[in-house]
Amino acid sequence: MKAFSVDDNVELPLYGLSEAALYLRVPIKTLEYWAFGRKPVLPVIRAASKQPRALSFMNLLECHMLASMRSMYDLRLPKIRRAVASLNRTSGFKHPLIEEPLLTNRVDVLIKQIDKLVNLSRDGQLVIPEIVEAHLERVEYDKGVLRFYPFVRERSAAEPKFIVINPSLGFGKPVIAGTGISTAVIASRFNARESVPDLAKEYGLEEKQIEEAIRWETRAVAA
Repeated sequence: MKAFSVDDNVELPLYGLSEAALYLRVPIKTLEYWAFGRKPVLPVIRAASKQPRALSFMNLLECHMLASMRSMYDLRLPKIRRAVASLNRTSGFKHPLIEEPLLTNRVDVLIKQIDKLVNLSRDGQLVIPEIVEAHLERVEYDKGVLRFYPFVRERSAAEPKFIVINPSLGFGKPVIAGTGISTAVIASRFNARESVPDLAKEYGLEEKQIEEAIRWETRAVAA
């Protein structure tokens, strides 16, 4: 039984490895290891497609959460692998790192599960690392719709949610939140010497939204 009802598009193999690595801001080799493993090591997640290699939107969210776990001081991949394997056995969900937290109010249950599996508590106190909470807050579920707000500048709770990825909108490519306006289109027009104020006026947006779209695409090119 699914933890929540979402569009079937979330399981389609929409993202190649290089594209997903750019969206998640993780090295492509790390992403490849998580999704496809390396003999004799099995993958951590169940990739949507092995030939050709591609990830679904749900895979994107899983890797987003793996990135948060990897960033924690004492949580390394072997521990993550054991935690995910245990969740796969006990939860009955296809994507437990995403489905179970959303089903059970996210932060508390996810941390309790990880605490039980990989011993993150210290001195008997449950530790809720800010980095995990910040990552969880980038995934929203509302009335059957999943939205992912990727980090643009840094992995921080202070990051604005100006850019969104939704598999049912814009073919799953990044758009400006609250619109269907492609960040790639904004950046291409800016690179063609159209000004930020002019673009904001034409699209009926604030200048900071236009600037964030340009920043997102500029970082993607730089990476």
